[in-house]
Amino acid sequence: MSTPSLGAVGVPTATAAKAQATGAPAVPAHPVEVATLWRPSAPCTPHGCVDATGPARAVPLAALRIAAVLLLLIVGFLLTPLGGRIPGALVRHWSRWVVRAAGVRVRIDGRAASDGGLLLVANHVSWLDIPLLAAVRPARMLAKSEIRDWPVAGWMTARSGALFIDRDRIRALPETVARIAEALRAGEAVAVFPEGSTWCGRAQGYFRRAAFQAALDAGVPVQPVRLRYRAAQGTPSTAAAFVGADALLTSVWRVVRARELVAEADVREPIAPGSRPDRRSLARAAEVSALLGACQVQVPRQSRAVALPVKGGIQAVPAVAEEAQPAPSPEPLTA
Repeated sequence: MSTPSLGAVGVPTATAAKAQATGAPAVPAHPVEVATLWRPSAPCTPHGCVDATGPARAVPLAALRIAAVLLLLIVGFLLTPLGGRIPGALVRHWSRWVVRAAGVRVRIDGRAASDGGLLLVANHVSWLDIPLLAAVRPARMLAKSEIRDWPVAGWMTARSGALFIDRDRIRALPETVARIAEALRAGEAVAVFPEGSTWCGRAQGYFRRAAFQAALDAGVPVQPVRLRYRAAQGTPSTAAAFVGADALLTSVWRVVRARELVAEADVREPIAPGSRPDRRSLARAAEVSALLGACQVQVPRQSRAVALPVKGGIQAVPAVAEEAQPAPSPEPLTA
């Protein structure tokens, strides 16, 4: 779930001049939530971004879908003590079954290395991203520490071997990066959502750099994956989005009610170790690969524009400023 809002400010649209020049009506933007570097936040909200229109499943069938998902999660939980003794292929199939049990078809294009240390990075849209990414390559997830306090889910996440990051203690970041690097050196895969928050799928953020330092320290490749959710006819869908103040149960119910929803994982070319000199360029290369084709206006980072979804259209607005500074040597560790 995305970070709770820390406030909001209005921002002018970047497309207003273009709209006036073409005679098209300007679409008002919804505000960008104020976010700190440590607690990134997306402007996406359930009311403004999530569109669940389309054919819906009957309530009894949707309830059966939820029961099937819960059954598979229980089976997975019971098998967690076996740890690494479970074949990776079986974990990938189980992950697919979780998504399919929710009534969502799965399409995976490309493959990730089946063994060896690997930093798996992807854009973040939905709670479905976790099993969908595991269907590409089983991995230890990097999760926010607040999840530990969630009923049932927190315990299951901890038992799965997840690595936790405390977003309220920026001084703990080097220790978190060191733990990720240690797992990567041990030949494990670690999955990270570098945007730091869920986005609705029509709009996307940018990749924070910290986790990429672990890949550099461990000397392992970075595997970008682009996750998308579409209707059966191929049009983008936000029905799976889990954003803003959305409750998990509300999002789950919206997914199991939606018919003909398709989850796509596009596995991009891996970025070889040593091919980028620092985490800044490594994060940027992974971002371009995973978010390629997104409706974004590329401008300097100090006034980077992002595409914000509004019902009826998409427009670009300036995101919360991130000052562009020359990278010192060595570059200080930041998120």
